[in-house]
Amino acid sequence: MSVTPFVFDPRLDLELKREVEVPPRLVWRAWTEPELLMKWFTPAPWRTTACEIDLKPGGRFRTVMEGPNGERNDSTGCLLAVEHERLLVFTDALGPGYRPAGSGFMTASVTLEATETGTLYTAVACHKDEAAKTQHEEMGFHLGWGTALDQLVAVAKGL
Repeated sequence: MSVTPFVFDPRLDLELKREVEVPPRLVWRAWTEPELLMKWFTPAPWRTTACEIDLKPGGRFRTVMEGPNGERNDSTGCLLAVEHERLLVFTDALGPGYRPAGSGFMTASVTLEATETGTLYTAVACHKDEAAKTQHEEMGFHLGWGTALDQLVAVAKGL
């Protein structure tokens, strides 16, 4: 069964779409293997110091990010959809097993489509309201997610 990611709403959502020169299977590995994800997930000088991925709908998606001044962000979410080498959807609004968890900030999807030279990579961050979208934009969504994608590509090219 194929899952259709949410419909992009420019009032509420942010998108990063780019063609990268690595095949979907390597992008998928970089996204779904914790030891690989930890190498690229956080734009430097931040680092991802822990990662857990239970790769199934309802499974845990946890990352721990640490900043250069001792900042720490421990985020646990839930995978909502997993289509091998094609789609990953996760949220911080739910915990593992779809259990409600606090006040979620976003639901995100990563879609991979094979192209002649690699992968069309589309990441969408969905927010509950315009204030959350604006907050995410002001936190540097486009630069941060774009830098992380550059780092992902570098990791994937080394596989």
